Amino acid sequence: MAIDSEVLVVGGGIAGITAAIAAAREGADVRLVSHKASTLRQASGLIDALGYVPPTEPAKPLREGPPTAGWNLDPDEWPDPEGPIADPFEAIDRLPEDHPYRLVGADALREGLALFDDLVGDAYLGGHTDRNALVPTFGGSVKPTARYPASAAAGVASDDRPTLIVGFRSLTEYDARAFADRLAAAGVPFDVAGAEVEFAEAFRADAKVTRLAKALDRDEPIDGTPAREALAKAVGPHLHDVVDEAGGVDRVERVGFPAFLGDDHAAEVRAALADRLGADVFEVPMGPPSLPGLRLEDLLYDALDDAGVRFETGTPAVGYETDEGGAGGDGNGGRIDHLVMDRKGSEVPYGAEAVVLATGGLVGKGLDSDRDGVREPVLDLHVPQPADRYEWFVDDAFGEQPYARFGVRPDERLRPLDGSGEVAYGNVRVAGGVVGGADVAREKSASGVSLATGLVAGREAAREVQQ
Repeated sequence: MAIDSEVLVVGGGIAGITAAIAAAREGADVRLVSHKASTLRQASGLIDALGYVPPTEPAKPLREGPPTAGWNLDPDEWPDPEGPIADPFEAIDRLPEDHPYRLVGADALREGLALFDDLVGDAYLGGHTDRNALVPTFGGSVKPTARYPASAAAGVASDDRPTLIVGFRSLTEYDARAFADRLAAAGVPFDVAGAEVEFAEAFRADAKVTRLAKALDRDEPIDGTPAREALAKAVGPHLHDVVDEAGGVDRVERVGFPAFLGDDHAAEVRAALADRLGADVFEVPMGPPSLPGLRLEDLLYDALDDAGVRFETGTPAVGYETDEGGAGGDGNGGRIDHLVMDRKGSEVPYGAEAVVLATGGLVGKGLDSDRDGVREPVLDLHVPQPADRYEWFVDDAFGEQPYARFGVRPDERLRPLDGSGEVAYGNVRVAGGVVGGADVAREKSASGVSLATGLVAGREAAREVQQ
């Protein structure tokens, strides 16, 4: 039996959720389906808008002719990106013309961030200004970001108070001393030291982060002492570890921990630790498993419920059918009639008047690649790419990689274009990482691109239904 809705959103990340809620708020009946659980649990939980602007002109082209997404550029002559950017909105006009922000406009980013603020409430900060905040991460950098969890607020780099970074001997992947040294080398405006402490050594290594979070949530005994008190006692002897430039010793005024200070009761855990330590407490975003990412996932899926969006995971798309034979000839494309979904081993048609494809990029498997090329696997949408595979990349591992910008190219209404530049399907919109033109990792723009394109795609899909 077919499952019908007015708008069908494929993809469960920020772009898909944003599109679904935007369409629902326009009055559409919306269903969201995704193949796997959201990748938010692998992410830092930070919401980046635009941190760096890639250079638009190389010093010397590698081949004759205009550069196309960096495909004919000499890596040795490619300058470094500009940044970190203080105001992401001010920098949008300096992005390449085919960048998603240039297609949908700065207002789409602004409205996408406003929608995000509405969905997450006081769990995130940063909405009071257009300017990026600089937030330290355990990757060793100070990252420009537009929105950050309240749990990270006391750690922003613009704060000049003496800071202690805490690590744990049993969590060897998080070296607090090395991280503190990198912060100091980066020129942060505060004195900083790192300390490794012993805490909950008996917890299994493969579950330490989530296990520690739950122990702090419940304040369960660790070696006979409540978890929050035990952690404060372990950190207490290091509160005078910070040495200033003159060689004097500062008592720290804020303490940063890896981001596992509770899950369901994170604010309560931070407040209890701050009270015992006599210093503000913050979390430093880190790699997977990411509790800030899991908390954000919970907030956004609660928002789907509140918006009346039906959603399901574990439902991959395995085919599609077009209306009247596929692409038309009037410049508005053909129409997708329904997607065929694998629902617990059965192929079920999911019909919709409008479809939003928000399945991610190469990392999220929204794009497939092999020796024959890069393709979009759900609707077989066109992905522009050089025929010569050697033009997909440059030798510099940290350079401007052309493949990072691969993706479906849409028009300003986010309808996907075919190889001749015509609309492929008039009732399809694309959003998020599947959209080409942005190197989101290098630009620090992934969440912003998802919010801006998701908002526009969702609204456009709802308007498609209303026509």
